Amino acid sequence: MGKWRVLGAWCLSAVPAAHAAEPNQLSEEERRQGWHLLFDGKTSEGWLEVTGKPFPTNCWTIEDGSLKALVRTDGFQDVRTAETFRWFDLQFDWMLPADGNSGVKYLIQNVDEWRNKAGRQARARGLEYQLADDHNEDAASDPRRVAGALYSLIAPPHDAKPKIGEFNHSRLLVKGRHVEHWLNGVKVVEFETTRPEVQKLLRANLPKGSGAATPL
Repeated sequence: MGKWRVLGAWCLSAVPAAHAAEPNQLSEEERRQGWHLLFDGKTSEGWLEVTGKPFPTNCWTIEDGSLKALVRTDGFQDVRTAETFRWFDLQFDWMLPADGNSGVKYLIQNVDEWRNKAGRQARARGLEYQLADDHNEDAASDPRRVAGALYSLIAPPHDAKPKIGEFNHSRLLVKGRHVEHWLNGVKVVEFETTRPEVQKLLRANLPKGSGAATPL
């Protein structure tokens, strides 16, 4: 499959803001370089609920040129791009409030949909570039759950701190089996998807009873 360079995100899980520099357009040079804009800063065009249903306006909105999650108590659904990418160089800007916790999921293996007391939920299952305030309860419980981490598997350096209440710039590079997480211009995580612990997680995210192979 051909390599893609993309500006945007594959799957967003409760991200209060995913923002590209204003105006949210590609320059001629960026187009020549092969960049592909995923979010126009004005509409939800090109975005869906993670299950493939229409964009969930009950829990996401467009505000100040950003894709913003709404605080809900009646269920929440992740969103994803309508297009699918396998090799990509994804760059995106994001902001979290104090105690925020979110993530960008990729190499998706499965999508879960269920109802609980809070309402209808829809989540993607795959690898996750973690976005979090270090003081968030989940992030504080494990260094592998702070911003920039491969969630629950690989921790970034201790000095890789996000800016809370301000925009951060992230880069997620997936080139075959090679993956890199960058945070504010610094490479904070690097790994091969062939690592046993990564393969174990990918298999664990497959649908129950599935005989399908992992993607890499």
